[in-house]
Amino acid sequence: MTFTMGRALANYPNRFDPGSLAELAPELRSTIERRMNVLGPGYSLIYREPVGFVSGRGAHLFDAEGNDFLDAYNNVPCVGHCHPHVVEAVDRQMATLNTNTRYVQNDLVEYAERLVATFPVELSRVTFACSGSEANDLAVRVARFHTGHEGIVVTRYAYHGITRETASFSPHLGTGSPLGPNVRLIEPPDPRRVPAGTTLAEYMREQVRGAIADLERHGSGLAALITDNAHTSDGIFTDPVGYLQVMIDEAHTAGGIYIADEVQSGFARLGESMWGFQRHDVVPDIVTMGKPMANGLPLSGVVFRPEVSDEFGRNVRYFNTFGGSSVPIAAAAAVLDVLETERVAERVLATGTALREGLREILAESAHVAEVRGAGLYIGVEIVTDRDTATPDRSRTEAVINALRDQHILINGTGIGVNVLKIRPPLAFTFDDVGRFLDTFAPIARTHL
Repeated sequence: MTFTMGRALANYPNRFDPGSLAELAPELRSTIERRMNVLGPGYSLIYREPVGFVSGRGAHLFDAEGNDFLDAYNNVPCVGHCHPHVVEAVDRQMATLNTNTRYVQNDLVEYAERLVATFPVELSRVTFACSGSEANDLAVRVARFHTGHEGIVVTRYAYHGITRETASFSPHLGTGSPLGPNVRLIEPPDPRRVPAGTTLAEYMREQVRGAIADLERHGSGLAALITDNAHTSDGIFTDPVGYLQVMIDEAHTAGGIYIADEVQSGFARLGESMWGFQRHDVVPDIVTMGKPMANGLPLSGVVFRPEVSDEFGRNVRYFNTFGGSSVPIAAAAAVLDVLETERVAERVLATGTALREGLREILAESAHVAEVRGAGLYIGVEIVTDRDTATPDRSRTEAVINALRDQHILINGTGIGVNVLKIRPPLAFTFDDVGRFLDTFAPIARTHL
């Protein structure tokens, strides 16, 4: 049987090539062939040699042979794989009740109050869904209802979801997934792109201004500017902060709103604050969140300014059968417990700093590393053919990713050129984990970088 990879998947980072099935061990090859024969379209595996796991704990995953893989990639298990406090909360709730938001549930209300209390006071309403895609879909529906406009502005390679609506403003999905006619792209906040004589803030302001003007010229006003404040798919751009307010000002002047997509940058991921937008000292109109919210259970959320959402709520019915159901809410409440009692943000700030500093020391003399950047436990290492031309080097990037996988360390790639190492571990990452990562990475860097 012959398997082929479409153009869109071929552009994704570090995808397993089905053409190399014959090179795998017989049992692994058989399982992958069965998978490909039964799963629907669009699925893919990662790494040159795919890997499967049977258990997890903290920032560690274990395969069937008992090998310990250091997970420096998966943000969904926010406070760590199988955190005992989360497991106990889910087990207790599953044995008690699992029902939906049509019924009065004190635990739901209590969690909503706790969650909203982590936001600026202007953001005081929350709606629950099951995925980040659903959250962003609802956010845009509300934005369009509130503004009466259709236009969306996102960064060049952003990813905001896989529903038909969110895919229409997720250029990261590739040429096989068309953008909507009312979507405009701007460059990410990469300080190296800024023309001489201007600032990053002015550069971003002018881009937003130009995108809005183009929307209006084609008969569509701005509904929303949407950003992921880790700029994950664009290549991870977290610093310097301070450029975001002028972008929001431009959106507001045009009658649009600002949506902060915190699926990637939220829940203390960046270390300095609970939410990525807080590093910029701004207040969004809508905030969306997903994946890490319930440590992997299907739960997402949209937090609104009431003046943006209330009229929508009075006129449009919204109900999500599983969004806000009892078991995911129990998991989400347990995640907040862990974030508070284990002082996770402080640990993330310390371990993230140690990891970035260690990487910079190892890579200081490398001719193939343009930059080590990031905040907290979200780190990007940009790999290029040489520093002078800064040409993206995807093949070298994937060689490093797979060499780490072979040494039982998991990361992946990102960026427009698919040439940025994406290091994004569960927030349970410890200083011992940092040491193991750096000790394993150093000889690989000497060989490949």
